[in-house]
Amino acid sequence: MAILALDLDSIGLTCAALGSTGKILKQVNTNISEKAGSEISIVIQENISIILDEYKTKPMRIKSGGISVPGIYYPQNGRVWAPNISGWDDYPLKDDLLGIIREYNIRIRIASKRTCNILGESWLGAAKGLKNAIYFSVSNGIGAGVLVDGKVLHGFNDGVGAVGWLSLNSSYNEIYKEKGFFEYLASGRGMINLTNETVDKNRDYAGLLKTLPQEDLKKSVDIIFEAYFNKDPVATKVVKKCVDYWGIAIANLINLFDPEKIIFGGVVFGPALELLDKIKKESEKWAHPQFIEKVKLVPSKLKNNSALFGAGYLVNKKF
Repeated sequence: MAILALDLDSIGLTCAALGSTGKILKQVNTNISEKAGSEISIVIQENISIILDEYKTKPMRIKSGGISVPGIYYPQNGRVWAPNISGWDDYPLKDDLLGIIREYNIRIRIASKRTCNILGESWLGAAKGLKNAIYFSVSNGIGAGVLVDGKVLHGFNDGVGAVGWLSLNSSYNEIYKEKGFFEYLASGRGMINLTNETVDKNRDYAGLLKTLPQEDLKKSVDIIFEAYFNKDPVATKVVKKCVDYWGIAIANLINLFDPEKIIFGGVVFGPALELLDKIKKESEKWAHPQFIEKVKLVPSKLKNNSALFGAGYLVNKKF
């Protein structure tokens, strides 16, 4: 039997049919960066129909599917809070999907991307066989999927791992209220914010970062790291500051949850994987000495598909 899996983020939607062992049988990718509100829901429904129509006459007919959403999913009312998606501050996703559910007689489960990331790594990736691990993702936002004693932690509001709101200094600014201090300064979008601010303060600067392509997150992040590895002075300041923030945040996660591994993923890790040693060195200043000595900082084995596989795991296994 095949499984339907969808991974939504602020830029795109990945929809796939997975085999029971995680093999991708069919995949559809759709850019949603210029869409908002119900337009995104329509894309989700269209992609589900594409996959289900192809498999409805096959022996591997799909009977269940999982959806990974950025932000918070409220299972009691089926609504999604996704601050990086326009019009999704209280979106009724489950209600929108009722027509698809009835038409195809399919069971659908929805969970946060944080949950799906760590589930995907637990099923097929770097956390396989572990009971204590954290998936640390840095893209448009920052989130952490937390596995403790074999269970994914959720919290009262499904908010465990919303680490973008970590405060890493005592100076407050109203801008942090919407996205959080950590996310504003050290997410992929935060790196762009920090780069623009640093360029503005250096009026004589005429380097590679003078005009970043603001609307293309991955391209901008790649340019920042290219400049960093070529010793650009602005990029050096930006990346150094982010390494400090990432290191302190990782130390806080280690102190709170005592994981065996912290798995790094998202658009930024990517190119920032070359900095894991520097991040660990910064963490060593702040973390419990016994815990930091034993924890391993590793890249995701599933690249950009952790949440996709985790969405499949929602209906493939009990957790």
